[in-house]
Amino acid sequence: MKDFEGKVAVVTGAASGIGWALVQRFATEGMKVVLADIEQGALTKAESEMKGQGATVLAVRTDISKAGDVEALAEKTLDAFGAVHVLCNNAGVVNPADRPLWECTLAELEWVMGVNVWGVIHGVRVFVPVMLEQDTECHIVNTGSTGGLVSTPNDAIYTMTKHGVVALSETIRLRLAKEKTKIKVSVLCPGFTNTQLVEAARNRPTEFQDDSGVEPLSAKEEQRIQTMRQVLQEGMPPSQVADYVVNAIREEKFYIWTHPEFKQEVETRMQNILQERNPELYCL
Repeated sequence: MKDFEGKVAVVTGAASGIGWALVQRFATEGMKVVLADIEQGALTKAESEMKGQGATVLAVRTDISKAGDVEALAEKTLDAFGAVHVLCNNAGVVNPADRPLWECTLAELEWVMGVNVWGVIHGVRVFVPVMLEQDTECHIVNTGSTGGLVSTPNDAIYTMTKHGVVALSETIRLRLAKEKTKIKVSVLCPGFTNTQLVEAARNRPTEFQDDSGVEPLSAKEEQRIQTMRQVLQEGMPPSQVADYVVNAIREEKFYIWTHPEFKQEVETRMQNILQERNPELYCL
Protein backbone atom coordinates (compact mmCIF):
# COMPACT_ATOMS: atom_id res chain seq x y z
CA MET A 1 0.00 0.00 0.00
CA LYS A 2 1.67 3.18 -1.22
CA ASP A 3 -1.18 5.67 -1.05
CA PHE A 4 -2.96 6.26 2.28
CA GLU A 5 -5.04 9.29 1.29
CA GLY A 6 -8.75 8.80 2.00
CA LYS A 7 -8.32 5.26 3.29
CA VAL A 8 -9.57 3.99 6.66
CA ALA A 9 -7.42 2.81 9.58
CA VAL A 10 -8.62 1.13 12.77
CA VAL A 11 -6.26 1.34 15.76
CA THR A 12 -6.76 -0.40 19.11
CA GLY A 13 -5.13 1.00 22.21
CA ALA A 14 -5.49 4.27 20.33
CA ALA A 15 -5.69 6.76 23.19
CA SER A 16 -2.12 6.47 24.44
CA GLY A 17 1.39 5.29 23.62
CA ILE A 18 2.10 3.70 20.26
CA GLY A 19 -1.59 3.60 19.37
CA TRP A 20 -1.96 7.35 19.81
CA ALA A 21 1.16 7.95 17.73
CA LEU A 22 -0.26 5.72 14.96
CA VAL A 23 -3.51 7.67 14.99
CA GLN A 24 -1.68 10.96 14.53
CA ARG A 25 0.64 9.55 11.85
CA PHE A 26 -2.20 8.03 9.84
CA ALA A 27 -4.14 11.30 10.04
CA THR A 28 -1.19 13.23 8.61
CA GLU A 29 -1.28 10.78 5.69
CA GLY A 30 -4.86 11.85 5.00
CA MET A 31 -6.51 8.72 6.41
CA LYS A 32 -9.81 8.46 8.24
CA VAL A 33 -9.01 6.91 11.61
CA VAL A 34 -11.11 4.87 14.02
CA LEU A 35 -9.81 5.09 17.59
CA ALA A 36 -10.59 2.07 19.78
CA ASP A 37 -9.66 2.09 23.46
CA ILE A 38 -11.04 0.87 26.77
CA GLU A 39 -10.16 4.10 28.63
CA GLN A 40 -13.12 6.37 27.95
CA GLY A 41 -11.67 9.62 29.31
CA ALA A 42 -8.45 9.35 27.32
CA LEU A 43 -10.41 8.24 24.24
CA THR A 44 -12.74 11.24 24.37
CA LYS A 45 -9.78 13.58 24.77
CA ALA A 46 -7.92 11.98 21.86
CA GLU A 47 -10.95 12.22 19.59
CA SER A 48 -11.46 15.87 20.47
CA GLU A 49 -7.82 16.70 19.82
CA MET A 50 -7.82 14.99 16.42
CA LYS A 51 -11.02 16.69 15.34
CA GLY A 52 -9.54 19.98 16.45
CA GLN A 53 -6.71 19.35 14.03
CA GLY A 54 -9.19 18.79 11.21
CA ALA A 55 -8.81 15.02 11.06
CA THR A 56 -11.69 12.71 10.20
CA VAL A 57 -11.95 10.32 13.16
CA LEU A 58 -14.37 8.12 15.04
CA ALA A 59 -13.88 7.03 18.66
CA VAL A 60 -15.34 3.72 19.83
CA ARG A 61 -14.89 2.51 23.39
CA THR A 62 -13.79 -1.10 22.99
CA ASP A 63 -12.71 -3.90 25.28
CA ILE A 64 -10.81 -5.97 22.73
CA SER A 65 -10.88 -9.04 24.99
CA LYS A 66 -14.61 -9.26 24.25
CA ALA A 67 -15.69 -10.58 20.85
CA GLY A 68 -18.89 -8.55 20.93
CA ASP A 69 -17.02 -5.30 21.43
CA VAL A 70 -14.75 -5.96 18.44
CA GLU A 71 -17.74 -6.94 16.29
CA ALA A 72 -19.43 -3.68 17.28
CA LEU A 73 -16.21 -1.81 16.43
CA ALA A 74 -16.28 -3.23 12.90
CA GLU A 75 -19.96 -2.40 12.46
CA LYS A 76 -19.47 1.21 13.57
CA THR A 77 -16.41 1.54 11.33
CA LEU A 78 -18.34 0.35 8.29
CA ASP A 79 -21.40 2.47 9.16
CA ALA A 80 -19.22 5.58 9.40
CA PHE A 81 -16.69 5.05 6.59
CA GLY A 82 -17.86 2.06 4.55
CA ALA A 83 -14.52 0.22 4.54
CA VAL A 84 -11.33 -0.59 6.45
CA HIS A 85 -7.90 -0.71 4.84
CA VAL A 86 -5.45 -0.78 7.76
CA LEU A 87 -6.00 -2.61 11.04
CA CYS A 88 -3.56 -2.13 13.90
CA ASN A 89 -4.16 -4.70 16.64
CA ASN A 90 -2.03 -2.65 19.00
CA ALA A 91 -3.51 -2.69 22.51
CA GLY A 92 -1.51 -4.61 25.09
CA VAL A 93 -1.06 -4.92 28.87
CA VAL A 94 1.49 -6.21 31.35
CA ASN A 95 1.68 -6.82 35.09
CA PRO A 96 5.04 -5.24 35.97
CA ALA A 97 5.33 -6.94 39.36
CA ASP A 98 6.99 -9.86 37.51
CA ARG A 99 5.85 -12.63 39.81
CA PRO A 100 6.51 -16.23 38.70
CA LEU A 101 3.72 -17.76 36.64
CA TRP A 102 2.77 -20.11 39.47
CA GLU A 103 2.22 -17.16 41.80
CA CYS A 104 -0.06 -15.26 39.41
CA THR A 105 -3.79 -15.30 39.98
CA LEU A 106 -6.20 -16.76 37.46
CA ALA A 107 -7.74 -13.30 37.12
CA GLU A 108 -4.38 -11.79 36.18
CA LEU A 109 -3.69 -14.54 33.64
CA GLU A 110 -7.12 -14.16 32.04
CA TRP A 111 -6.74 -10.37 31.85
CA VAL A 112 -3.34 -10.37 30.13
CA MET A 113 -4.25 -13.28 27.85
CA GLY A 114 -7.58 -11.66 27.04
CA VAL A 115 -6.05 -8.40 25.85
CA ASN A 116 -2.74 -9.53 24.35
CA VAL A 117 -3.85 -12.72 22.61
CA TRP A 118 -7.63 -12.80 22.34
CA GLY A 119 -7.68 -9.13 21.40
CA VAL A 120 -5.57 -9.88 18.33
CA ILE A 121 -7.56 -13.02 17.56
CA HIS A 122 -10.84 -11.08 17.68
CA GLY A 123 -9.40 -8.35 15.46
CA VAL A 124 -8.27 -10.84 12.83
CA ARG A 125 -11.44 -12.94 13.01
CA VAL A 126 -13.74 -9.94 12.64
CA PHE A 127 -11.87 -7.70 10.20
CA VAL A 128 -10.28 -10.15 7.75
CA PRO A 129 -13.64 -11.22 6.28
CA VAL A 130 -14.47 -7.54 5.76
CA MET A 131 -11.17 -6.98 3.97
CA LEU A 132 -11.61 -10.10 1.84
CA GLU A 133 -15.07 -9.01 0.76
CA GLN A 134 -13.76 -5.56 -0.15
CA ASP A 135 -11.10 -7.18 -2.35
CA THR A 136 -8.96 -4.06 -2.02
CA GLU A 137 -5.39 -3.44 -0.90
CA CYS A 138 -5.33 -3.84 2.90
CA HIS A 139 -2.76 -4.27 5.66
CA ILE A 140 -2.85 -5.72 9.19
CA VAL A 141 -0.25 -4.72 11.79
CA ASN A 142 -0.17 -6.76 15.00
CA THR A 143 1.85 -5.32 17.86
CA GLY A 144 4.12 -7.98 19.30
CA SER A 145 7.30 -7.12 21.15
CA THR A 146 11.00 -7.83 21.23
CA GLY A 147 9.86 -10.03 24.12
CA GLY A 148 7.95 -12.11 21.58
CA LEU A 149 11.19 -13.11 19.85
CA VAL A 150 13.33 -14.13 22.84
CA SER A 151 12.75 -15.94 26.12
CA THR A 152 13.61 -14.40 29.47
CA PRO A 153 13.13 -15.26 33.14
CA ASN A 154 10.98 -12.15 33.51
CA ASP A 155 7.38 -11.24 32.66
CA ALA A 156 6.32 -14.81 31.93
CA ILE A 157 2.71 -14.02 30.96
CA TYR A 158 3.61 -11.03 28.78
CA THR A 159 6.42 -12.92 27.03
CA MET A 160 4.17 -15.91 26.37
CA THR A 161 1.42 -13.73 24.89
CA LYS A 162 3.79 -11.81 22.64
CA HIS A 163 5.32 -15.02 21.31
CA GLY A 164 1.72 -15.94 20.49
CA VAL A 165 1.17 -12.70 18.59
CA VAL A 166 4.31 -13.26 16.52
CA ALA A 167 3.29 -16.84 15.67
CA LEU A 168 -0.28 -15.82 14.88
CA SER A 169 1.00 -13.07 12.59
CA GLU A 170 3.36 -15.43 10.77
CA THR A 171 0.64 -17.99 10.16
CA ILE A 172 -2.02 -15.59 8.90
CA ARG A 173 0.52 -13.90 6.64
CA LEU A 174 1.37 -17.24 5.05
CA ARG A 175 -2.29 -18.23 4.69
CA LEU A 176 -3.37 -14.93 3.16
CA ALA A 177 -0.44 -15.09 0.73
CA LYS A 178 -1.17 -18.72 -0.14
CA GLU A 179 -4.73 -17.76 -1.03
CA LYS A 180 -3.42 -14.84 -3.11
CA THR A 181 -5.42 -12.19 -1.25
CA LYS A 182 -4.73 -8.47 -1.30
CA ILE A 183 -4.16 -8.39 2.45
CA LYS A 184 -0.61 -7.90 3.75
CA VAL A 185 0.51 -8.51 7.33
CA SER A 186 3.22 -7.08 9.58
CA VAL A 187 4.21 -7.78 13.16
CA LEU A 188 5.61 -4.87 15.13
CA CYS A 189 8.32 -5.91 17.59
CA PRO A 190 9.38 -2.79 19.50
CA GLY A 191 11.93 -2.61 22.27
CA PHE A 192 11.68 -0.10 25.11
CA THR A 193 9.31 2.69 24.10
CA ASN A 194 8.09 5.71 26.04
CA THR A 195 4.59 4.49 26.85
CA GLN A 196 2.36 3.92 29.88
CA LEU A 197 2.64 0.14 29.63
CA VAL A 198 3.70 -0.15 33.28
CA GLU A 199 0.46 1.62 34.24
CA ALA A 200 -1.72 -0.83 32.30
CA ALA A 201 -3.54 -1.97 35.44
CA ARG A 202 -5.39 1.35 35.44
CA ASN A 203 -7.67 -0.20 32.81
CA ARG A 204 -7.98 -3.67 34.33
CA PRO A 205 -11.69 -4.57 34.26
CA THR A 206 -13.43 -5.33 37.54
CA GLU A 207 -14.06 -8.96 36.59
CA PHE A 208 -10.28 -9.52 36.33
CA GLN A 209 -9.30 -7.92 39.63
CA ASP A 210 -9.66 -10.89 41.97
CA ASP A 211 -6.19 -10.97 43.49
CA SER A 212 -7.39 -12.11 46.91
CA GLY A 213 -4.83 -14.09 48.83
CA VAL A 214 -1.90 -12.54 46.96
CA GLU A 215 0.83 -11.02 49.10
CA PRO A 216 1.33 -7.22 48.82
CA LEU A 217 4.15 -6.10 46.55
CA SER A 218 7.55 -6.55 48.13
CA ALA A 219 10.14 -3.78 48.23
CA LYS A 220 12.01 -5.61 45.45
CA GLU A 221 8.90 -5.72 43.27
CA GLU A 222 8.16 -2.06 43.91
CA GLN A 223 11.73 -1.21 42.91
CA ARG A 224 11.45 -3.22 39.69
CA ILE A 225 8.26 -1.37 38.73
CA GLN A 226 9.99 1.95 39.34
CA THR A 227 12.99 0.83 37.27
CA MET A 228 10.74 -0.28 34.40
CA ARG A 229 8.88 3.02 34.56
CA GLN A 230 12.17 4.90 34.21
CA VAL A 231 13.44 2.65 31.39
CA LEU A 232 10.26 3.23 29.40
CA GLN A 233 10.35 6.97 29.98
CA GLU A 234 13.84 6.99 28.45
CA GLY A 235 12.74 4.76 25.57
CA MET A 236 12.03 5.50 21.92
CA PRO A 237 9.33 8.13 21.25
CA PRO A 238 6.12 6.47 20.04
CA SER A 239 6.09 8.83 17.05
CA GLN A 240 9.29 7.19 15.82
CA VAL A 241 7.70 3.75 16.14
CA ALA A 242 4.74 5.02 14.11
CA ASP A 243 7.14 6.11 11.36
CA TYR A 244 8.55 2.57 11.24
CA VAL A 245 5.02 1.19 10.89
CA VAL A 246 4.01 3.47 8.02
CA ASN A 247 7.25 2.71 6.18
CA ALA A 248 6.74 -1.03 6.71
CA ILE A 249 3.23 -0.86 5.28
CA ARG A 250 4.53 0.97 2.22
CA GLU A 251 7.37 -1.50 1.74
CA GLU A 252 5.27 -4.57 2.67
CA LYS A 253 7.74 -5.58 5.38
CA PHE A 254 6.60 -8.33 7.73
CA TYR A 255 8.93 -7.98 10.75
CA ILE A 256 9.09 -4.40 11.98
CA TRP A 257 12.25 -3.85 14.01
CA THR A 258 12.51 -0.62 15.96
CA HIS A 259 15.43 -1.68 18.16
CA PRO A 260 17.88 -3.77 16.09
CA GLU A 261 20.27 -4.00 19.05
CA PHE A 262 18.14 -6.93 20.26
CA LYS A 263 18.83 -9.01 17.15
CA GLN A 264 21.81 -10.67 18.85
CA GLU A 265 19.50 -12.10 21.53
CA VAL A 266 17.18 -13.44 18.84
CA GLU A 267 20.08 -15.03 16.97
CA THR A 268 21.33 -16.66 20.17
CA ARG A 269 17.89 -18.12 20.82
CA MET A 270 17.70 -19.52 17.29
CA GLN A 271 21.15 -21.08 17.63
CA ASN A 272 20.11 -22.66 20.93
CA ILE A 273 17.12 -24.23 19.20
CA LEU A 274 19.07 -25.46 16.17
CA GLN A 275 21.93 -26.83 18.24
CA GLU A 276 19.67 -28.20 21.02
CA ARG A 277 21.46 -26.16 23.65
CA ASN A 278 19.95 -25.14 26.94
CA PRO A 279 18.46 -21.64 26.85
CA GLU A 280 20.78 -18.89 27.99
CA LEU A 281 19.84 -16.16 30.41
CA TYR A 282 18.89 -12.92 28.67
CA CYS A 283 18.90 -9.53 30.32
CA LEU A 284 15.62 -8.13 28.97
